Amino acid sequence: HVMGQQVLTLGLSCAQGFVPIDSELFTGKTNVVDLAAPFKDGRSIAAQRHRAALNQTKPEMARAMIARAQRGGIDAQYLLADAWFGTKPMIVMAEDALLTAIVRMKKNTMKYRHRLYTPDKVVCRDLDLCALYQSAVRGQWEKVAGQPYQSKTVVVDLNLNDPRDEVARWIKVRLLFVRGVANSDKAQPGKHDWCVFLTTDTKLDPRKILELYAMRWAIEVYFKESKQHLGFLQEQARHYACYVASIHLTAIRFCLLVIAKQQHGASGVAQVRQAIVGNATQ
Repeated sequence: HVMGQQVLTLGLSCAQGFVPIDSELFTGKTNVVDLAAPFKDGRSIAAQRHRAALNQTKPEMARAMIARAQRGGIDAQYLLADAWFGTKPMIVMAEDALLTAIVRMKKNTMKYRHRLYTPDKVVCRDLDLCALYQSAVRGQWEKVAGQPYQSKTVVVDLNLNDPRDEVARWIKVRLLFVRGVANSDKAQPGKHDWCVFLTTDTKLDPRKILELYAMRWAIEVYFKESKQHLGFLQEQARHYACYVASIHLTAIRFCLLVIAKQQHGASGVAQVRQAIVGNATQ
């Protein structure tokens, strides 16, 4: 509804379902629409959140949300995030919060230190994902048991600090390269049809990594449900405080549906919503 604005949401995904925990409004640097009018009180919560939206980065917002969740008693084991958050600051944040990170990575210029063991010596090379694929993955795919995927795992070292810093912070991470197996309408997966997941637990096997990362999809379902049926940012008011309230009111509506789903043993939130709508209509 407002150019340049994005909603950053933290949620808890588990076997019982998904619930949103916290949300922030993030304001980008391009195509930004200014406020229609300045805040009457710059000390108000809405004004404070607007300044945070302008001045904080997404990783900083994510760090603050996760810290609030942990202080509130949310004891999570893994941090799942898509490629937007496949960055060193997010991995650092997961390490500092004692969370095991499982994030999808972009095929960018980030370097990983790969060790090649030979009978005579150990050769260390700093490679990006594409070079690492050519060196250690291509032609070495293995079938993932019980899944329609092929994979290859590589354990590498990653410097969490900027390479220009005097002090390095090296950790071992496991990279999982994945591609789909050939299907009826495509004889063979293309050479670019692969993606990479990173985890800070080097002992996780490929199937477990994929099963855990699949739980992140629940947040996409939450956004779809919120936008289509729960009034996400559909209020007519255009004050910044209204945007903040709308996001959290939508989360409360979703949580009420989750509670109803648990109480009535429904298969999903959509089933409960449809039953409530049907009862209200009758």
